[in-house]
Amino acid sequence: MLSVSGINVYYGNIHAIKDISFEVAEGEVVTLIGANGAGKSTILKTVSGLLRSKTGSVTFSGEDIGHTAPHAIVKRGLAHVPEGRRIFLQMSVLENLEMGNYTKSAVGMNERIEQVYERFPRLKERRKQFAGTLSGGEQQMLAIGRALMSQPKLLMLDDPRWASRRCWWSRYLA
Repeated sequence: MLSVSGINVYYGNIHAIKDISFEVAEGEVVTLIGANGAGKSTILKTVSGLLRSKTGSVTFSGEDIGHTAPHAIVKRGLAHVPEGRRIFLQMSVLENLEMGNYTKSAVGMNERIEQVYERFPRLKERRKQFAGTLSGGEQQMLAIGRALMSQPKLLMLDDPRWASRRCWWSRYLA
């Protein structure tokens, strides 16, 4: 499903990612493990099109996406929940979920929102509330829910350390 081969990413003159390669098969769970600053977030940003590799390739579902715009990558079925959640704090829970639908047709959006609410009932309770007033766990639910609105084939979670603290999320993502 995803193949990353020989990518090298730089921040100016700093060589952040050096010749990284890995594959993710359909239905497989893959974890990138490393110390702070090892480049895990940079790898995910490169796969999702937010950064560009100087060399190598990124292939998703058989298509080279190494020079594809991030919104087009989401449209192809690859969603990225960034480190720090990056939700829209001054927007409501519902508005954040609607933003996650931007690559999809408005047809079926309400059904997708209801599917997110089924996975994360707390978000339905708080649908009119500003996202910035949610607890950290609720914000994480919202970030994942927003990504799920695009109906991804592959979901990338950056820095899910919150998952090891409590496994509240596992019953919702199964």
